[in-house]
Amino acid sequence: MAFSKDHELHTRRFGRNVSLAVVLVALIGIVFGLTVVKVTTGQPLEGFDHVARPHMIPQEGN
Repeated sequence: MAFSKDHELHTRRFGRNVSLAVVLVALIGIVFGLTVVKVTTGQPLEGFDHVARPHMIPQEGN
């Protein structure tokens, strides 16, 4: 039993699925790239947890 040729609707749907996959991969790539840049800048990663840290207060008389 041979498979029949795909209907035109299936080919259009496949094209939309491929374009959606490309968009999702691009967004994942952008988020991953921004994460890599943020981590590799060398600055300490400190979250804002509403606590005063002495080393973050500007010193007078430098």
